Amino acid sequence: MVERRAIRALILTPAREVLLMRIRAPQGGDPFWIAPGGGMEPDETQEQALKRELAEELGLLQFDAGPILWRRHHTFNWGERRLSQREQYRVVHVDRFEPVMSDEVEAKVFQAFRWWPIADLARTTERVTPKTLAAILDAYLSVGAPDPLPEEEVLVD
Repeated sequence: MVERRAIRALILTPAREVLLMRIRAPQGGDPFWIAPGGGMEPDETQEQALKRELAEELGLLQFDAGPILWRRHHTFNWGERRLSQREQYRVVHVDRFEPVMSDEVEAKVFQAFRWWPIADLARTTERVTPKTLAAILDAYLSVGAPDPLPEEEVLVD
């Protein structure tokens, strides 16, 4: 079991859209939509890791990281490895832009980017992770960042 820390960005536009990436796990299975971001290097802060990940995965260089909205401890298979990943999801407000994938490793599982209207997330039949993403974003846009943060979601696949 590989233990890993990860940081993800909930990238929001003024038009209430969120940027997600469609990927497929290296071992196959149905594709799913995730927030950009990924594993943190041992010596990185959250901010450093988020800047690196968003530059590599989106070409996004200028942004301010907002508050943490959600946390998850996810245990899952990724290729030949079993990961125990603790994730934090931070909000990032931006104007809409055209993302460009430049991460060679991520590009192997990447399929598409999509700016999702937040209202569409709750009724989509496509697989979106986290499953409660629409509710997380609706709550943030209605009342702001949670204080205190809710308990970390635990998910084992």
